[in-house]
Parts: sequence; structure tokens; C-alpha cells
Amino acid sequence: METTKKPDSTSPGISAPETQGAGSEKQFLRFKRLNRILHIVMIVSFMSLALTGMTLKFAYTGWAAFLSRLFGGFESAGYIHRLAAVAMIGIFVTHIVDVVRMKKQYYTSWRSFIFGPDSMLFNGKDLRDLIGNFKWFVGRGPRPAYGRWTYWEKFDYFAVFWGIAVIGSTGLTLWFPEFFTRFIPGSFLNVATIIHSDEALLAVGFIFTVHFFNTHLRPEKFPMDIVVFTGRMTLDELKEDKPAEYEALVNAGKLDEYLVEQYPPVVIKVTRAFAWTALCIGFSIVIWIIYAMLFAYQ
Repeated sequence: METTKKPDSTSPGISAPETQGAGSEKQFLRFKRLNRILHIVMIVSFMSLALTGMTLKFAYTGWAAFLSRLFGGFESAGYIHRLAAVAMIGIFVTHIVDVVRMKKQYYTSWRSFIFGPDSMLFNGKDLRDLIGNFKWFVGRGPRPAYGRWTYWEKFDYFAVFWGIAVIGSTGLTLWFPEFFTRFIPGSFLNVATIIHSDEALLAVGFIFTVHFFNTHLRPEKFPMDIVVFTGRMTLDELKEDKPAEYEALVNAGKLDEYLVEQYPPVVIKVTRAFAWTALCIGFSIVIWIIYAMLFAYQ
């Protein structure tokens, strides 16, 4: 039987306890600092990519022209777009390096890391949870006992890999056409333009609707879930959202290892201000896109 060594974590994404804040009740540390920083940088870069990209895609609309002036013109928007793309690629590479580090530090083999109970890969439990969730929606069964990761969180996670592969590769092709046309026909640039544009539109629509709903607009989280920013959640939230994870930690006697102090109120206020700003920008982009597609499409 394979064994794993995880001295200060029971799954990727949990680190040793942080001891900052001044709350009266300790909270469960769900995400380590690096994960939170990467997510914040990802939000900023994705918002920048979405705003500048949609501005160029729907340049014939009034709202796109207005945004372009805020960016300093369409050419400046292109520069911002490329800078945000570099940041996004940097986030992806940093995460992959961190994944390799976690495997070396906490696991004895790639098999135990990839196929373990806390893996981000889809497994049979995810299918059972999906079916159970539909039954729960219609009142035909209890809410599934989710573990460390839900099936929709795994889907969101791997969507980034798809985006980097498809949108990132075509974007690089359009950024450096002279280099890539040494190896591929020039006509492929037209194909790359269509793929890059439409896949980016799909990504923006998904993130600002489905992802936002799953994260913030579910009844138990409405109107805002800031755990990915603070890394912390109350024990009541953990019991409700991730009962299987809570039970596993309690049975292993490791729950106390991940209890940390709450952040001061001022940190929570700043965090919520940032999150609300991102949420409002995202919903605004969806409205602008719908308007462009229905009333101004060319």
C-alpha cells in the first residue's frame, strides 16, 4: 500500500497555519497565501484581458469606443492586453511549479498525488455528487456531502488549462506572426483570429455568469464569498460546504492544525471592496456583450 507524507497539509492548497488577525473565533485555513495571491493577480489580468479584448472585438459599439478612450486608444488597449497575457502565463507557470513542489513535499508518488482523495482530477464521487445534486435540486434526495473539491470547482480549475492552451497559443501566434508563419501557413492566422476571439468570448461569458453564480450567487453564499481572498472560512461553513472534508480532518485529529485567527475588520472591508468591484465589472461586461450581439453586431 502506498503511503503519503503530508506533515502540515491534508491536501494541495492548505498550508501551515498563519497567525495574523484579531478575531475572537478561530477559522479554518482553506487556501494558502500563494494561492490567494495568484487568484488575485489572475482576476486583475483576466479583467484586463476581457476589457481590452472585448473593446477590440466590438470596436464598432459606443461602449467599446468609450472604453478605448479610457485605455488611451485602441493601440494602448492592445499593449495592456499583451501585458495582461504575460501576467496570466506567469501565473500558470508559477502554479505548475508549485504543484510539482507540493508533490515532492507531501506525496511519495505521482500516482498518489493525482489519484488521491484530494486530487483535482474527476472521479466516481464527482459523478455521484452531480447526480445527487440534481436530485437535491428537485427535492428527491439530500445534499451531497462534498469533500475538498466539488465537481464544479474541478471544472473551473481545468478550464484555465484549456484557456491557456487554446486562447494562449492562438494569442501568441497573432502576437508574433512573422515567427510562427515560418512553420505554419499564413492562412492559419485567420483561423487563429477566429479561435482566439470566439474562445475568449466563451471564457468571458462563462466566468462572469456560471462561475460567478457558483461562487457568489448561490443562496448559501449570496451575495459574496470571500474565502478565496482571505483563505479562511468558519467551521460552520466548512461543516455545511465540505462535510466530507470536515469529517476526514476530525477523524484524523488534524482539524486544530488548520485553525487560525480571523483577519481584522479593515482587511475584510478592503477585500469585499475589491471583490465587489470585480463582480460589478464582470456583470457589466456581460451586459455590454449581450447589447453588442443583439443590437449592434457587425
